[in-house]
Amino acid sequence: MIYRIGLTGGISTGKSTVSQYLDRVHGLPILDADIYAREAVDRNSPILTTIAQRYGEGILLPDRCLQRQKLGEIVFSDPEERKWLEAQIHPYVRDRFVTELATLNATIAVLVIPLLFEADMTNFVNSIWVVSCSPEQQLQRLCDRDGISPEQARSRIDSQIPLTEKIAAANVVLDNSSTVEHLLSQVDAALNHQ
Repeated sequence: MIYRIGLTGGISTGKSTVSQYLDRVHGLPILDADIYAREAVDRNSPILTTIAQRYGEGILLPDRCLQRQKLGEIVFSDPEERKWLEAQIHPYVRDRFVTELATLNATIAVLVIPLLFEADMTNFVNSIWVVSCSPEQQLQRLCDRDGISPEQARSRIDSQIPLTEKIAAANVVLDNSSTVEHLLSQVDAALNHQ
């Protein structure tokens, strides 16, 4: 049985930095929910067809791919619509994890699941690692990364379970409010205690 580390945190707290390090330096297999969620809404996928039926053809680009920004505007401003969308995508993501885990020849795997708590997947992992930073840093990083306004960033942050609740349920908390070196030294220490 593969030991599964569930890597999560808030949006823009540093999950990618940690997962890339675990891959590059420690050689651990990384399974990423965001990649599977993008696959779920690939052009001509059944899930994308269902989304277009709900929100209209305007949700699609001319090449029939999903217009992510438009969908984001809908679901980040309406909790019920976000729940509906997640109900379409989460089962696909879970199935992809199961399929990929079955192919691995490893003792430890890292499952990067930004919505670990929201998708009720905590029972799917053996250890929960939460990457955290201050609320001010999170807001600024998200604005910088996505080129969005503080208001838009705030609505995305607020769409997730509060970081404080994730921290309270974590087995390991990785504090990303200082330097990258400080963050990665915590990753090494946590891995040594697995």
